[in-house]
Amino acid sequence: MQFRDLKTQYTTYKDEIDAAVQEVMNNASYIGGSIVKELEEELAAYVGTKHCISCGNGTDALSLVLMAWDVKEGDAVFVPDFTFFSTGEVVSLNGATPVFVDVDETTFNIDTNKLDKAIQKTIEEGKLSPKVVIPVDLFGLPANYQEIEKVAKKYNLLVLEDGAQGFGGNIDGKMACSFGDAATTSFFPAKPLGCFGDGGAIFTNDDELAALLNSLKIHGKGENKYDNVRIGVNSRLDTIQAAILKIKLRAFREHELDDVNRVYELYNNKLADNVVKPVIPNGYYSSFAQYTIKLDSKSQRDELQSHLKEQGIPSMVYYVKPMHKQEAFSDLSFNESDFEVTNKLCDTVLSLPMHPYLKEDEVEKVAKAVNEFLN
Repeated sequence: MQFRDLKTQYTTYKDEIDAAVQEVMNNASYIGGSIVKELEEELAAYVGTKHCISCGNGTDALSLVLMAWDVKEGDAVFVPDFTFFSTGEVVSLNGATPVFVDVDETTFNIDTNKLDKAIQKTIEEGKLSPKVVIPVDLFGLPANYQEIEKVAKKYNLLVLEDGAQGFGGNIDGKMACSFGDAATTSFFPAKPLGCFGDGGAIFTNDDELAALLNSLKIHGKGENKYDNVRIGVNSRLDTIQAAILKIKLRAFREHELDDVNRVYELYNNKLADNVVKPVIPNGYYSSFAQYTIKLDSKSQRDELQSHLKEQGIPSMVYYVKPMHKQEAFSDLSFNESDFEVTNKLCDTVLSLPMHPYLKEDEVEKVAKAVNEFLN
């Protein structure tokens, strides 16, 4: 059993993927070109934004937007404490200061009440200027953008949606990666829509921002690649990866998103009632980058993980350590009481195998093992 079965996905679409890659090889057009442009247009249409700007990876996507917004030293950027390192890393990389915010115990996404308090506290301290909020669509579930955008408007902050895990999710039909002032996603292989290497994209309706991002991602280019009008970076999506993503986007739309939600329903039906399962609020739709349960304690979680391993069932802990405890952020001062939920989640969450090609008998095996352990 695979935690995330990328091999079955490939073998299912092998002929089409191989042909798409071969076409790129035959044309010897490895950077840019019509295939990348076509993919960007398809992604923008799917998400419902005016622009999609592809780039080298999801981390660069975040960093490029912060560069475009001139986020710098003295600025505060508000980030959920329970997420992957890159969301805070890009803030420091651009010279600003990440301010970590505890998350909601039910959805695992940023707690909007605590976000408001963190912004107020930052303003009162007077050392940093609040500038951006980066909500994360954790495990495939969009964050609470209705409330986040209210808070951001109250304090005149920009909102950058980190949809690295959320591509395909929606709130009342409005797609993930279409919220805020700009949004990003990742095409890391294990993401809901993944390529065969690294890749990322930025989504926005802002024409000026899109033009600036297209410059920044290619060495700050102007009219051509030898006309450099600003300092930029080198972050482009390879044409081979774009060709693969065009095939995989169609599969994602036609069945994979539905199939992963089918697996979610199977887990919910087969896991016992005493298992704390993922909660999807009314009107929300998740792309289920992960299916994550909660246990009572760290020892129980670790023992269950060992029990699953003995039966050949893979599982993962996202995340072992909260952002505010990462050594890279040790120069920042924190009040541990501000992160009670995140600290608890790091000790008690466990993600089970989850992907569109998971079979019902495999879900049955996982659920049976979990139920036997807990009962």
